[in-house]
Amino acid sequence: SWNKPSHTKSGIALLYNEETNNTYDVCLKLTRDALTIQKLDVVCTSGTESQVNHRTVVLRRQATGGLGLSIKGGAEHNVPVVISKIFKDQVADQTGKLFVGDAVLQVGTSVHDLFVHLLRTAGDEVTITVRYLREVPSFLKLPLGSPGLDHSRVSSPLFDSGLHLNGNNTTLSPPSPSANEPKYEKRWLDAVCLPLLMARVSRYKAGTDKLRSNCFEVFALDGASTNILQFCTAAESTDWLQAISTNINELTQENIKIINKYCSADDQIVHMGWVCESPEGRVSGRSSTFKFLALRGPYFYIFKSPPISAADWGQAETTYNLYEVLFKVHKLWMAEDCWLQARLYLGLEHSPEQQDGESLCFSILVGHGQSHTFRVELATELAIWEKSFQKAVFLEVQRIRSKSYMCSSQGSVLCFTVDFTSGFTCSEGTSKTILWRYKFSQLKGSSDDGKTRVKLLFKNAESNQIEMKELEFANLTAVLHCIHSFIAAKVASMDPLFMCSQSFPGNYMNS
Repeated sequence: SWNKPSHTKSGIALLYNEETNNTYDVCLKLTRDALTIQKLDVVCTSGTESQVNHRTVVLRRQATGGLGLSIKGGAEHNVPVVISKIFKDQVADQTGKLFVGDAVLQVGTSVHDLFVHLLRTAGDEVTITVRYLREVPSFLKLPLGSPGLDHSRVSSPLFDSGLHLNGNNTTLSPPSPSANEPKYEKRWLDAVCLPLLMARVSRYKAGTDKLRSNCFEVFALDGASTNILQFCTAAESTDWLQAISTNINELTQENIKIINKYCSADDQIVHMGWVCESPEGRVSGRSSTFKFLALRGPYFYIFKSPPISAADWGQAETTYNLYEVLFKVHKLWMAEDCWLQARLYLGLEHSPEQQDGESLCFSILVGHGQSHTFRVELATELAIWEKSFQKAVFLEVQRIRSKSYMCSSQGSVLCFTVDFTSGFTCSEGTSKTILWRYKFSQLKGSSDDGKTRVKLLFKNAESNQIEMKELEFANLTAVLHCIHSFIAAKVASMDPLFMCSQSFPGNYMNS
């Protein structure tokens, strides 16, 4: 079965903020129902806490003049002055109120631009006001400083001011704090919580077919986003992508079961979910857009956003009769997701096959030669959509049993019928007199002009001769797709494996 157990997962990632053009560390927590993004912050754990989120700290200089801290950043780098290192058991550390990642807001009455000068020239007592910078730019290369890590962990010298405001290593006995003196700790705090029901994931740059390297975004139903999540390796990125996608799919399946419970047998949802629609013919100026697709009852639906209420099902952007659509998978270079995993581990995610944007795409061909091309994120999703279309079309053909189209032949108006039990029948339009009838097995080939005319080649059961019937239809494509749907359903009905399979396999072979 393609249904895997839901993933619970946590780990560190980088979050790219498009407004500031910076990346910073976050902690990701994945549960069955949600993805939570946590940011590091300093919290007051005991004592009297001020309502403001900054701390004012008095540093009493050691006899040798050191304050026991290092700083980075500053106006010349267009970032705040940030404490980059705190030396264990020295003045800054003894306060219990300063942390690596604190941005210096004020020194006495002056702003941080004068920080270096003031700290070097200030007297024995220096008062500074700091606030923990939740989004410390990753290029400052500060230690992560997650709870439990040693304060003295060495940081990179990148953008270091070279200012080490520390004295000798003489250990002083820390002053005994008063009973109501506030105590502070660094903790991961929830910043964003995205519910995964009807959520979508994208590895591509917005509106394009260009893959991001080791990155993706998660979008909730209400449009809330994670921004761009970055990972150190392609393997880590795909592990997270698959875990999140698995949970989204499980929630979707549960939602489908709930809806189907209250619907008639003819109005059941077979599958639904997000895809990305590519513009037809790669029209310049038109960008890819996300669409929500559903296979329900007699129809294939295309929505701009997921249908939530019963009324929403009537607001589809486009609706097609299932038996008149043809599902077509684009060239596929992997048989199952383990191949995708292997390619990503080997760093081959930007192979030529994938750059064409079609490696995980399928098309829906509809009447009058129109088509829609959709892209998915994982090979398992492609397999699910193909199996779902097969199942939905099969159920619909079983339900309607036969379909008739008006046509003409040599100036006469005729009625052409495809019947699940008896095959093909052609009768006069007015008298209903049957002119000819063939079983599905007697159809040996066809050719058409791509517009209105089709030649159907049937084998006469008695003479074994090929007989050609030429017909003209107003919407030839729809008729050909209908014939295909009925034949596919007939074949499937004779295949015990198809009839028994109620779950989707995890592997996919291109047929």
